[in-house]
Amino acid sequence: MKIRCLLVDDEPLALEVLQSHISNCNGLEVAGSCKNSLEAIDILHEKQVDLIFLDIKMPKLLGTELLRSLSNPPKVIFVTAFPEFAIDSYELDGIDYLLKPVSFERFLKAISKVKRLMGHDYILQAEESQKNPNAFVYMKVDKSMHKVLVNEILYVESRRDYVKVFLTTGKSFLAKQSITSMVNLLSEQSFLRAHRSFLVSVDKITGYDNNDIQLGSIEIPIGKLYKQQVMETIFAR
Repeated sequence: MKIRCLLVDDEPLALEVLQSHISNCNGLEVAGSCKNSLEAIDILHEKQVDLIFLDIKMPKLLGTELLRSLSNPPKVIFVTAFPEFAIDSYELDGIDYLLKPVSFERFLKAISKVKRLMGHDYILQAEESQKNPNAFVYMKVDKSMHKVLVNEILYVESRRDYVKVFLTTGKSFLAKQSITSMVNLLSEQSFLRAHRSFLVSVDKITGYDNNDIQLGSIEIPIGKLYKQQVMETIFAR
């Protein structure tokens, strides 16, 4: 699934630069583009937006004022020519603070942060309509590619250059893949990165506490860096 972006800036050239960067970056799409905060409010009411690229110093309503007015704002990256607003951006939980002109290299660094925080590394949750009970993936086991039904995967544990895949049938196997490659491989299914070493099926979670996720009698540790996203995902279901 792509990250839906709203671009808010009163400078046409700045909007063009962001649109160009987004078009050259996999996993992003423009949900809307507007020249002030009031137009942005209208778009936010009409469309689903995951990420706002937000200028700060704009006529009618500052970008920071827009963000404070939203009860449940999307993630935001501030894009501005004024470094003095940086403190405000941190108070408003901005993911990054880009100074104009924004180079593509700097843009990519910001997007890497977004993907870590918004789920392309931590949470992989497809829309219900995209779930397929017969979905499968191929994984390298020994010297051959092994077909695995996604619905049978309970959790995945990192083992150095391998992952150990645990199935609902009680069986498990080692595959010559990294945990990151498993995140990418299962990107169309509902999986949660709970820890740097563990990827679990969200649908098979039976309980949790502050430290662990329960999959029946199995306990999977929750990593400190992943805790917020873990809880948000569990509460949303």
